[in-house]
Amino acid sequence: MNFDINEVLFLMTDAIKQNVAENWEEVKQPTNAFLARRKERLELLADLLIKKEISQARFESRMEDEKLIAEAQLHAIAVISKAIAQKAANAAIDIFQKAVMAAVNVAI
Repeated sequence: MNFDINEVLFLMTDAIKQNVAENWEEVKQPTNAFLARRKERLELLADLLIKKEISQARFESRMEDEKLIAEAQLHAIAVISKAIAQKAANAAIDIFQKAVMAAVNVAI
């Protein structure tokens, strides 16, 4: 499987959309801007793990950081609660991790 960051970002956006439900219109633009800003970093992390240039543990540590950053970004939008922001951030990062792991397993 090839890792396609654009497809993964689309899936991450959809995961956030599903979790914020009726608040999507309020968070749509900030979510898209946030993911656009994180795109290069996420792509780099994926590439490093796929090429085995970082360990799984290091990757997992970075994913925890990414979850916290995503949660803070979503929480900054006062319309949604902390629990919804946390759930949306977790869902988006989970999509990313699964896509990277699928690419890693194919690369092995």
